[in-house]
Amino acid sequence: MHGFHWHQNHLHADAVPVAAIAEAVGTPTYVYSASAIRQAYERLRAAFAPLDPDLHYAVKASPNHHICRLLGELGAGMDVVSGGEMERAWVSGCAMRDIVFAGVGKSDAEIRAALDGRYSPLREVAERFGAGDPVERGPVGLFNVESESELAAIARLGSELGIRARGCVRVNPNVDPETHEYTTTGKKENKFGVDADRIVELFDRWRDDPGIELVGLHVHIGSPVPKVQPYVEAIEIVLRLIDALAARGHRIDTLDLGGGWPVAYREGEVPPLEAYGAAIVPLLEERRRAGLRVCLEPGRSLLANSGILLSRIQHIKEGKDKTFIIGDAGMQTMLRPALYRAFHFVWPERWSGEPPTWCETPEVDGLAPCDLVGPICETGDFLARDRPLPPMEQGDLVVVFSAGAYGMSMASNYNDHGRPAEVLVDGDQARVVNERQSLAAILETERSPRLLDL
Repeated sequence: MHGFHWHQNHLHADAVPVAAIAEAVGTPTYVYSASAIRQAYERLRAAFAPLDPDLHYAVKASPNHHICRLLGELGAGMDVVSGGEMERAWVSGCAMRDIVFAGVGKSDAEIRAALDGRYSPLREVAERFGAGDPVERGPVGLFNVESESELAAIARLGSELGIRARGCVRVNPNVDPETHEYTTTGKKENKFGVDADRIVELFDRWRDDPGIELVGLHVHIGSPVPKVQPYVEAIEIVLRLIDALAARGHRIDTLDLGGGWPVAYREGEVPPLEAYGAAIVPLLEERRRAGLRVCLEPGRSLLANSGILLSRIQHIKEGKDKTFIIGDAGMQTMLRPALYRAFHFVWPERWSGEPPTWCETPEVDGLAPCDLVGPICETGDFLARDRPLPPMEQGDLVVVFSAGAYGMSMASNYNDHGRPAEVLVDGDQARVVNERQSLAAILETERSPRLLDL
């Protein structure tokens, strides 16, 4: 089960009982399975193998330094959406040429650092993180350009630094991915990308600029995309644009398809990854043979089902119509249910029956309606609502599954809670790869007020 399974009535991550992890490091804690990450990576590569794609891991999904390094060892480059993520990718061992820099709000400072390591904010401390001097690291391999304003900024800074950046223009194809409105990115009302009908004009205008060379197109329509057809529609639009650009003498050598591949938060709710590959590969195989480079930016599909969240039950409150299970993990630890009303399967860590089906109502006797909630002073602080669950007691461990993506990366200090610990399990070994954040660490940046010289 995605690297997690019950053995002798207790849930294990690979060969390690997760209860032992909770005992050793406390809760709430994110636990990741290295074997599950490797399997997910190889499955994605196999699904698109005829295209021999460049895989760039979407760091925003789960940015832990050690997870980035693990994926880098498998051959992944990195897809980043901020200067901070870019530096994180670099100190994790990713060469700058293997980094794709996306994101709608790139600042001048971030662009400079992406072009020239002299401007890295880590220049004075890089060796502390096991990295060398960034001065010699070179520019990022590719900018995914979101607007003409951003294009102008990259071109200006590239000219100032004497570096010609490589850029893909992100196309907004106005395709509905049929996912949550907050994670839809390819419709005309979204902030992402350039409208498809402006692409040719844009390439013509910036054809010979000394600060940036436009070499490709990028399209990312949202995440998770629960149907195959929106990808097909978006790719067909982009291919027509490539042909229109070629007719005007523009050479497009790169097509970045973004990510958005779904995972099953409920068993059987989305097509398998292989169905996406089967529909997309035939559209691009001939062009790949002719030299077109294809990039993919997986995040959720690699990490979601490779991680869980452990929470310790603090209190059980019997309500008139349902039971409230109050744990130490809430919206400060896992925001997705409150933000998107996202479904995550939850279940006790200790379980003696058959492994339950990941769904709202498992076919298990003795379930009762419950809300699994956290300690935050908000009614919206919940991890599961109206969920039939087995009897549990104060002090028990409860597991939130499919928590490896957009869990820790969205965690906060709301109500002055420290960010959770992270543990990476590989076979029979478990390593703390991020210590639990202490209250002292939260308070540290407020300790010494600094008078502004205005």
